[in-house]
Amino acid sequence: MDSIVKEGSLGSILFKCQIISEEDIAAALAEQEQTGCRFGEALVTLGIVTQEDIDWALSNQLNIPYVRLKPPMFDQQAVALVSATLARQHNLIPLIRAGDELSIAIADPLNLTAVTEVERITGCSVTVSVALIREIREMQELFYGAADSTVSLGFASANFPPQAIAAINEDLSGGKLLDYLLLFILQQKLASLSLQPLGETVIVVGRRGGVTREIGRLAAAYYPEVVQRTRKLARLGEVELTGRGELAFAWKGKNIPFQVASLRSEAGEHLTFRMHVAAPFPGSVADLGLSAEKLGQFGDLAALNRGLLLVAAREREIRQMVINLYLQECDTTGKTVMVLGEGTNPGEKRFPRVAVPRHSELGALIPGVLDHDPDILAIEDVADGHGFAAACRAALRGKLVVAGVGFADLAGTFKHLLTFRDKLQMIPLQPKGIIVCRGVRTLCPDCREQGPPSAEELAGLAAELHVPVGCRPVGCASCDQTGYRGKRYLLEMLVFDEEMRKRFASARDDREVLDYLRGKGWSGIVEEGKTLVVEGEISIEDYQTSILT
Repeated sequence: MDSIVKEGSLGSILFKCQIISEEDIAAALAEQEQTGCRFGEALVTLGIVTQEDIDWALSNQLNIPYVRLKPPMFDQQAVALVSATLARQHNLIPLIRAGDELSIAIADPLNLTAVTEVERITGCSVTVSVALIREIREMQELFYGAADSTVSLGFASANFPPQAIAAINEDLSGGKLLDYLLLFILQQKLASLSLQPLGETVIVVGRRGGVTREIGRLAAAYYPEVVQRTRKLARLGEVELTGRGELAFAWKGKNIPFQVASLRSEAGEHLTFRMHVAAPFPGSVADLGLSAEKLGQFGDLAALNRGLLLVAAREREIRQMVINLYLQECDTTGKTVMVLGEGTNPGEKRFPRVAVPRHSELGALIPGVLDHDPDILAIEDVADGHGFAAACRAALRGKLVVAGVGFADLAGTFKHLLTFRDKLQMIPLQPKGIIVCRGVRTLCPDCREQGPPSAEELAGLAAELHVPVGCRPVGCASCDQTGYRGKRYLLEMLVFDEEMRKRFASARDDREVLDYLRGKGWSGIVEEGKTLVVEGEISIEDYQTSILT
């Protein structure tokens, strides 16, 4: 079990000081895997250590001073540089100022948002010491005065009854707030609900029918606890800039899944919740419900044996599934196939898979993979120019390269190709085809409600789409009160024939290419989505959010 004691880690420090055992580390890792919390939180939750143990070890791990706070340590002029609201929001308090340098004590030394905000407000360079949150709050009360006599989460809204507001504000962990907000999404059939930090306030907004309106406001002081609880439930882990997770909400005996998106900003972490319709990705091309023309196009692309095939989708998971579906349809008999990425291999065929380490240089990894001479190289996420150039060079060597890119439509994919065409002269000869995929929620046919589109919905539609009547989600027993039955995956495909390659090589921008395709009768996902709206299979709002944007 020695391998689980990672040198320099929090667990290693506690282990070497004989505070925890290897068995404790194993138990905490299992808790971390199950809940998505931090390793230190897992140890505290399991009762293995106290928060004081964690604070001491964390300061040791990061080589940051650990201080026990006493009143004589403080310079009151330094304390006055930071407002009580900001200090309580981020669980910190200034200690002393020396010239342009301000020393602060903080409970979470990894809270870079807090440090950046203190530097912005004070104009000082900030140095950090780790302290107990209990002692920080004692010093805050001593130097700033008592907080509100009634400790409250600080949520206010005209959309909830008084007893609900009281219950929400009594729970400083944010658990009740999350429960009521998720329930509000279900009851009001919101497309999304967001928590948006703005200075000393967090604005709660909901979106429905193309309209965004304020639901309520939350004091910023305890918002970090709300964020932390959400991260834990959604298994978001550490979020660098953006992140996505899922959580389940128990309602009427059912677990309703929600998608949670996170975005870091200067003011804090933005959280957006959407009801997530869980639907398995089709196991075969036949299950996609493609037209005869599109089935033929997919067959042509599956017959490729060299060149570059791009698979475009906004969501990484969809790119992974489309690439796997493509590989299942290819004739791989007698061929070596290698996959770079973290997805799975559902289906009958199994291929060697190489996980791409986070922050690794894909452009340096691909040449090493080519040393094993694969006939087909699938790369689930070609995110940067170096990786894309390496994929093109692999195609030049006679390989079939299937590369995933994070674009939602053909226009964005063409812009990407044209940019690299102008930088890398090898690209015009390499593209053999493009597959774009989007998923859209389908309405429950048993309870969908017909009605004229709202002015906001009409404003968001394409000018040429006339919809006198649209359908909206309602909710019934057969759809677990969600209003949705499942998901539909729409594909648009393009095979590069000789004429298409010439057009691509000479095009000035993506519009030129798309105008050429439309002149030949091409239609894509947007046109298919229009048909689904008219037929009442999807809502206007889902058409706008999942297809038009």
